[in-house]
Amino acid sequence: MSDKKIIFLDVDGTLIDYNAIMPSSAGRAVDEARKNGHLVYICTGCSKAEILQRDLCELDGMIGGNGAYVEDHGEVVMHQGLTVEEVKHIVDWCNERHLGFYLEANSGMYCNDYMLEQGPETMKKYALGKGADETKAKTSAESFVNAFIHLPTEQLYRDDINKISFILSSYQDHLDSKEEFPELIANTWGGKDEQALYGDLSPKGITKKHAIDVLLKHLGRDAEDTIAFGDVKIDISMFELCGYSVAMGNAGKETKEAADYITTDVNDDGIYNAFKHLNLI
Repeated sequence: MSDKKIIFLDVDGTLIDYNAIMPSSAGRAVDEARKNGHLVYICTGCSKAEILQRDLCELDGMIGGNGAYVEDHGEVVMHQGLTVEEVKHIVDWCNERHLGFYLEANSGMYCNDYMLEQGPETMKKYALGKGADETKAKTSAESFVNAFIHLPTEQLYRDDINKISFILSSYQDHLDSKEEFPELIANTWGGKDEQALYGDLSPKGITKKHAIDVLLKHLGRDAEDTIAFGDVKIDISMFELCGYSVAMGNAGKETKEAADYITTDVNDDGIYNAFKHLNLI
């Protein structure tokens, strides 16, 4: 076991808050940990394009798309996305149901007409559910939707997509997606207590856990030297592999129960306090 750790940080609700702001203490903690010789990676559901829109600290690399993309110091270690046939099937299925969606690629986030109509209200619900006030929720929702590249349907049949998120008109849409796309992984995500506002579809075998395993093999390091931080159920797969796990104070019940340690909320110096507790800084 090495005294130098490899740290994996979820982004939304962990490294940054739900207004997409990184607490200054979190950035300071990451900077100090890296100066002490630890490696720090983000491990997120976001694509690289979305991450590049965020004002984050310096990092050693990233895992994106819930594990579809792995990058180490600028080197692409793995990239496994949806096939163009799978993308076309999902695009057509969502359009037939009049569901807003966006395609998550490293090159950008591409959306349909319905997303422009339904997106602002759904993202506002997402931000409100995560503790933002009315004004901040509206602003962050508009900012998120304005970042999309709106394309006509035939231009959405792309071959560079990591995963696809779509607005749920009801939970039945998620259940139907599992039936319609048995060869893919179907998840939901959303606001307070992980309320299902969105469904998403990604390639089978793609998880945060799998991506960390791929990166560790690339680095020639052991899982016992890793520490994972998260706040929602999808982060539990990281906890299963990593040597130690930390849930944020704002995490859901299941995530807290799966963690070795619970720190304070994201906006209550959660990352900094945990890094201090673990003697990383």
